[in-house]
Amino acid sequence: MSTTAPASAPHRAAASVTVATGPLGIDEVVAVARHGASVVLDPAALDGVAASRAIIEGLAEDPEPHYGISTGFGALATTFIAADRRAQLQASLIRSHAAGSGAEVETEVVRALMLLRLSTLMTGRTGVRRETAETYAAILNADITPVVREYGSLGCSGDLAPLAHCALVATGEGEVRVADGHLVSAAEALAAAGITPLRLAEKEGLALINGTDGMLGMLALAIDDLRMLLTTADIAAAMSVEGLLGTDAVFAADLHALRPQAGQADSASNLRRLLAGSPIVASHKGPECTRVQDAYSLRCAPQVHGAARDTVAHAASVARAELASAIDNPVLTLDGRVESNGNFHGAPVGYVLDFLAIAVADVASMSERRTDRFLDRARNQGLPPFLAHEVGVDSGLMIAQYTAAGIVSELKRLAVPASVDSIPSSAMQEDHVSMGWAAGRKLRRSIDGLTRVLAIEVMTAARGLALRAPLEPGAATGEIVRLVDRVGARPGPDRFLSPEIEAISALVGDGEVVATVASVTGRLD
Repeated sequence: MSTTAPASAPHRAAASVTVATGPLGIDEVVAVARHGASVVLDPAALDGVAASRAIIEGLAEDPEPHYGISTGFGALATTFIAADRRAQLQASLIRSHAAGSGAEVETEVVRALMLLRLSTLMTGRTGVRRETAETYAAILNADITPVVREYGSLGCSGDLAPLAHCALVATGEGEVRVADGHLVSAAEALAAAGITPLRLAEKEGLALINGTDGMLGMLALAIDDLRMLLTTADIAAAMSVEGLLGTDAVFAADLHALRPQAGQADSASNLRRLLAGSPIVASHKGPECTRVQDAYSLRCAPQVHGAARDTVAHAASVARAELASAIDNPVLTLDGRVESNGNFHGAPVGYVLDFLAIAVADVASMSERRTDRFLDRARNQGLPPFLAHEVGVDSGLMIAQYTAAGIVSELKRLAVPASVDSIPSSAMQEDHVSMGWAAGRKLRRSIDGLTRVLAIEVMTAARGLALRAPLEPGAATGEIVRLVDRVGARPGPDRFLSPEIEAISALVGDGEVVATVASVTGRLD
């Protein structure tokens, strides 16, 4: 994953997602953030937004101070702000909080956090004006992406700095990337799209920045990625079991029923389907095969991949709860009260982002061990050392394994949790923070690393299977051998290897490996 220059959002089917008072689904977040789906605002929900705004405007006229409406923020919450200074207060809040630094955040992450903030605005619990929600939808639909910087969020009170950069753009300030990726001023981009910049009213500044939307957006995208990558891990493991002359007997359904872990059962089922009918597996099932047990990296693949699947399922349950949340401070309750609260604290999301980084590191670690077995002639069941073409002259895939090993070591470091690393801020008013944004940022790097480690295993296993000729692999794994061959990664003399690794990483990351197998087996679990 590069965090230096985001690409423009990819556009697939011209789908649309309706934002109403209810929660968005993970797939809807991904559709808008990653695949360029447009946003439609539910008219009834917009009426609710207008009704809640009337309550805020009534409180704004009250001579008694109300936090975030007629007072300052954070450590300045006791400072009363006169009516003629409140518009300036909102503008000052957004400008001062748009204090991010570092590389630009990826387009898909920015689109996700804008969509999720819009979803909360549409609940009617924040008290913003109707036109504020409409402006956010218009920016998304115009494919205008605010420039958000890597550093700045402590994950409490929500993702303040990233959201402030987006709010700043809605007011016509700051910088954006337009559809073709060019960097322009927000004022220029809004004018070109026919969008009138907002002049924020009471409470709107707070409503636009007090949310867990950045970390939640990264969680939704990570869940989408990992569902595909863990299926890819099963495919890579099946290729390795087959290419290393392992047994499929350990994947029997009745054995896994003895330990009823849901993810483990799914992974074992996938391995059975992938290895069914394999001539290579059948070639060593007779009494002449004296091996009692395969190594753990082969035999225990369902247990590790399954535990990772269960971790993703838990993360998805947390994401669904957060997607159903209306997070703001203060928040407008259903009975019309405006109450200060702490729902912006990102702990629930930060924890599962960290959990996923642990699972990613472990799945990658097991994959790298399978790759290494292919290269060691003492363990690869008769294949040439390093799968080299001319032993002694060629190095084969020796250094590809080094690359995988280096990534795995980094993934172990990235598995150290961010969510335990609280640091106080705002004159000790915000004395415990979630670091959920940081957990999301490192998880994205971890997912990129897992993609590359799995790609190296797929490349290695494909070469190992090709070298088993005249024995043929199974139907599904054979299709992956042919897919890999089409990008030039095949047995032969040494050549420039990096482009092959990049090409296969793209096949893994784009889901092409999973889709190719599904064309043979049907959809895997």
